[in-house]
Amino acid sequence: MPLNVESLLKIIELESKKGYQDSAVIGGMDKFLRNWAARAQESLTSPHLLRQFKKLRFADSGYSAMTAEERRQWLESVVGFVNGVGAENAKQETKPVHPVRRIAPLPKARDTTPDQPLDSPITGVRGISAGMASKFNRLGVKTIRDLVYFFPYRHLDYSQRKTISQLVEGKEETIVANIWQAQAVNLGGRRSTEAIVGDETGNVRVVWFNNPYLVKQLPTNARLIISGRVGLFRGRHVFESPEWELLEDKDSASSTLLRTAPSAGSGQVHAGRLVPMYHLTAGLYPRQVRKLMKEVVDRWTVQVEDFLPQSLRERCSLLDLAEALRQAHFPEDEKVKDNARIRLAFDELFLLQLGVLGKKRAWQEDRPGNPLSADKRVLSNFLGSLPFALTSAQNRVLGEILSDLEKPCAMSRLLQGEVGSGKTVVAAAALLIAAANGYQSALMAPTEILAGQHFATISRLFAGAGHLEAQTDSLYRYSGILVRPITVVVLTGDMTAAKKRELRKQIASGEVDIVIGTHALIQKDVTFHKLGVAVVDEQHRFGVTQRSALRQQGFNPHMLVMTATPIPRTLALTLYGDLDLSVIDELPPGRQTIRTRWLKPEQRESAYAFIRKQVAAGRQAFIICPLVEESEAVQAKAATAEFERLSREVFPDLRLGLLHGRMSAAEKDAVMLAFRSGEIEILVATPVVEVGIDVPNATVMLVESADRFGLSQLHQFRGRVGRGPEQSYCILLAENPSEVGQERLKVIEETHDGFKLAEEDLRLRGPGEFFGTRQSGLPDLRMAKLSDIHILELARKEATTLFETDPELKSPEHSLLGKELARVWPEAGEWS
Repeated sequence: MPLNVESLLKIIELESKKGYQDSAVIGGMDKFLRNWAARAQESLTSPHLLRQFKKLRFADSGYSAMTAEERRQWLESVVGFVNGVGAENAKQETKPVHPVRRIAPLPKARDTTPDQPLDSPITGVRGISAGMASKFNRLGVKTIRDLVYFFPYRHLDYSQRKTISQLVEGKEETIVANIWQAQAVNLGGRRSTEAIVGDETGNVRVVWFNNPYLVKQLPTNARLIISGRVGLFRGRHVFESPEWELLEDKDSASSTLLRTAPSAGSGQVHAGRLVPMYHLTAGLYPRQVRKLMKEVVDRWTVQVEDFLPQSLRERCSLLDLAEALRQAHFPEDEKVKDNARIRLAFDELFLLQLGVLGKKRAWQEDRPGNPLSADKRVLSNFLGSLPFALTSAQNRVLGEILSDLEKPCAMSRLLQGEVGSGKTVVAAAALLIAAANGYQSALMAPTEILAGQHFATISRLFAGAGHLEAQTDSLYRYSGILVRPITVVVLTGDMTAAKKRELRKQIASGEVDIVIGTHALIQKDVTFHKLGVAVVDEQHRFGVTQRSALRQQGFNPHMLVMTATPIPRTLALTLYGDLDLSVIDELPPGRQTIRTRWLKPEQRESAYAFIRKQVAAGRQAFIICPLVEESEAVQAKAATAEFERLSREVFPDLRLGLLHGRMSAAEKDAVMLAFRSGEIEILVATPVVEVGIDVPNATVMLVESADRFGLSQLHQFRGRVGRGPEQSYCILLAENPSEVGQERLKVIEETHDGFKLAEEDLRLRGPGEFFGTRQSGLPDLRMAKLSDIHILELARKEATTLFETDPELKSPEHSLLGKELARVWPEAGEWS
């Protein structure tokens, strides 16, 4: 059967008219050529033509990666091949055939290479003035590269074409029609544009309110695409202020393509396709930004070098980078859009993994640590003095930590464990080993309350193993644990200047063995004598510079990071790839299950009655409200207003206290002391209680607007009760939860395993919300979702393999990857 080359010729002609910009068809020439080649090869019988065909490599020509002039030259070769096909067709047919149309030599390519490199300011883009650039700057877009990676937050699907007779009221629809009439009109006092458009099935009215100037852009008999919601006016369909776009001339090849299938042309930006929606700020408008982005994507993606080795791309079935970027902005269809997201998400997670693996290597290999031997006698005496036996999980984790401490490279370990799993006692053993080896140690907590609690807990743990020699409100000294006395102090920001000076002097001289505190520990005027171990609790609440500063306090101290936030293993390995992972996945025996109930708004009074009953029995309760101040935007009760209401209307006869994040450290401590001592019976608080408050007599946790919290956070609240022998309860109230909110509340009612809840949290809430990457010091994740477990695992596997074979990326095929890694992970961005 003779080869049909007419469709190929039309596309080549159109591509040449468009300046070889790879824009003749949506999806690019590569995809079109692959599809055409698959059909064409079956029709070729001449060995000579078949050799030519294979030499041109239609199926993998790499057209998208060529320069405009290389594209022209390659298409010239294709035209030469087509002329040969014409001659061959004529030989094979016994009857006269319609000759293959010959086309004129292709015009020279215009020089469309952008003169501005990717890292130039965005004012290098035609149409972006200094004023407009300042608006983009507010969105974090400063360079042309930033624009290329300024992805839409969603796409409107305007790709499915309907005829006018098929329009349905209330639906988002797309039509291709001719403009019969367009005029400026006065509609309800508003100067507007009205048009009558039609296709072969009928006519429809289109109105653009408050836009009388549009009429000049809508010439009679022109053909256009309209996408928008269909309304009804006086019984007839109408489009009100839809997106629209004029089509090209009727006799052009692209117009022919568009009339038959509007989603297959690539000229459309605002209608007739998957239309990108970009984040905006005051002074930027959707059509304006889309038009700019189309030019940026068409002109600058060719400059983006694909830093992934080809072997890796093929192994993981990933799109080329330039194609992925184009499809992420202006996708051909949902499938290709998803493939683009997978490629770009893989890039982010792969670079993240390589970055953290590099940090770990630098931390452990480039700077030697201090090996600390585990004194078995000291350890045995300490563990034997405890009023409980360690669980098997605690013993396993302690073994991992002690093994790390004995190595000449510094420990870098993340310790995960539920509230109440016994992380603090394991940390205390590490602090003790440091002291036994003549080194100081530091434990840094995110809040004054938690620092004070750690000070009290560790002092209590040591009290059983030794004898208290000296005590003040900020210092405990014990004998009998080591061959010399061991001193534990707490240093916080709200201490008097004189007290701080005294403690700082003792720390600098080496008189103090263990220092517990908040970020005050890493202020410039705190100097350690010989820091050997650093423990950071609730790690994700600290910024990059705070963690790095603590590391710099000593000669490469061993680092133990603790968190009670259960993080799924794969996610933990990705976010903390520079930390080895230990998990205490077992609660001590006898730890009670907290009964959890989600109540409807009409059951609020019964919740209050239950709290009153518990208080009457000598117990205490928490009531959690999400915000400190009233906000119309968020329907959550403010703790301050709620405290006043509860004190006045619900529990006027009970003793209530208020705790929120805007109180001073001294005020918070006073409230907590009153709550612990029983002076306060009900504590009304904001989520400041999520971390670290330990009141064994508290048996009820009531959470207002519970649907506004994530599962992991709700689980943390729940962990604040049930710390004593009495049965404890968690009551969740939600006024009008969304579907996802309802699902979350059902899950927390039924599940008490923090790690299962974390997995569910990821599934329900997606990226960003579960774990704030901006706070963690990681590179921004624009495309990757933290719920992309498959991509996460693939990226980790590939990064680990690459790191084992070429950790310094010295191989020629990794040179581009090395450059990209240096760009994404500059030295100033060290985060661990």
